[in-house]
Amino acid sequence: MQTLKSFPAVINRSSRILILGSMPGNESLRKNQYYANSRNLFWKIIYALFDAVPDPSYEKRIEFILSKKIALWDVINNCYREGSLDSNIRDEQPNDFINLFRKYPDIKHIIFNGAKAYDSFRRHTGFNDQDGFIYKKLPSSSPAHAVKFDDKLKEWSVIKTYLSGAD
Repeated sequence: MQTLKSFPAVINRSSRILILGSMPGNESLRKNQYYANSRNLFWKIIYALFDAVPDPSYEKRIEFILSKKIALWDVINNCYREGSLDSNIRDEQPNDFINLFRKYPDIKHIIFNGAKAYDSFRRHTGFNDQDGFIYKKLPSSSPAHAVKFDDKLKEWSVIKTYLSGAD
């Protein structure tokens, strides 16, 4: 097994929502792109929330998500993993959320793309009722989480609610 390293955060000063995955899968790591596996529904879901079609260009996808005040990152900074499954992650080390939240104080909503991201964040960073964040665990966009697209989209639509200011 080799040590895997996650990507830098995709974030800017206008970001209000932070979507956290666990650790990029092998295809994403190979392409150096968030959610690069063509079977992962992440980009399809995000674009569908705004009645748009995913752009084939990764750079345009990043521009799109940032224009919607959404940031991306992973809970895990580095780990060992054989294959792409979250269940194979070992010896995980978290990203530095204290400094991220200090640098980007307008983040108000933290959304977890699946149970592993949520569980890892809870274990390494924890939840504090006084921190002012609204936390939400959503069904994973991964093809390993076999739920119909429409069902995932319905749950992920909470992002639109958060962006409208109606928590």
